[in-house]
Amino acid sequence: MRSASEEPVPLHEEFIYCCGAATHVLKCGPWKDLSKDESKNLPRLLFMIIPGNPGLAGYYRTFIQALYCGLNQRYPVWVVSHAGHCKPPSGMEMIEDTDIKELEDVFGLNGQVEHKLNFLRKNVSKDIKLVLIAHSIGCYITLEMMKRASEHQVLRSVLLFPTIERMAQSPQGKLMTPLLCKLRYVLYMPVYLLSFLPEGVKASLVRFALRGMKTCDESSITTSINLFSVDCIANILYMASQEMMKVVERDSTTIKQNLKKLIFYYGTGDSWCPQHYYDEIKMDFPDGDIRLCEKGLRHAFVLDASKEMAAMITDWLQDDLTKL
Repeated sequence: MRSASEEPVPLHEEFIYCCGAATHVLKCGPWKDLSKDESKNLPRLLFMIIPGNPGLAGYYRTFIQALYCGLNQRYPVWVVSHAGHCKPPSGMEMIEDTDIKELEDVFGLNGQVEHKLNFLRKNVSKDIKLVLIAHSIGCYITLEMMKRASEHQVLRSVLLFPTIERMAQSPQGKLMTPLLCKLRYVLYMPVYLLSFLPEGVKASLVRFALRGMKTCDESSITTSINLFSVDCIANILYMASQEMMKVVERDSTTIKQNLKKLIFYYGTGDSWCPQHYYDEIKMDFPDGDIRLCEKGLRHAFVLDASKEMAAMITDWLQDDLTKL
């Protein structure tokens, strides 16, 4: 199904308020609005990316473009940042200036779930089927979305490197939990000081931090500059602290109810969801489509393997798409 063309594809960028919080949206394809009243020629299917943490849409720019081309440019592919995980453009605040408080704790983990559901309700017709492609904590959010909003027609959910259980007990979680839950405020001052550096210097610092990679997506470099924003990093770390505390038990009930719609993809050396998590879920759901990475992709695949991941996903979904 992959297109041989490597030409640039249509990409529309928006900064909006969703649940009162600044939100960055990237839309691949010619469709800018999928609400019911916008057009009678709406596509039958939307591919929506639910990011990990940091949930900056820019990290998925290459991924959605590759996915859109792999789908022969037939369906829109959108990525919606997490609430507050972006540096708003000049003139736009992180929180909407209004007396109406749309959602309590929008930057928390539960708030991020409601944030995505609110985006769908306001921007996507219920007549359009959904393929949800989630990454890392986005997989937890996606399972919660499927549990809370059965009115949406979810054709498939693809869960990549899913952090859906025992995050604080994972190797990386054991290392990061004390920092995220007790010491994260210590990080704000150095980030604040670094925010005054020229953009070119920030980019050089990011390149130095990622120097160990053989190849690194250029969009990851530019997106990472957002991490020099104190407001942005505060929201990222706050959400991460809640992940450590709240993502404890796997929601096996929701998985069982939606098993035929789910594809799980685990890493072999993933310190956020180690391989024995894969072994256990595979044992609990022997009929599920639960895969183990054979390519050595890193948890943060968007840094250097976006095209490879997009190609795999289009292969996985061929049968589903031919039945539409």
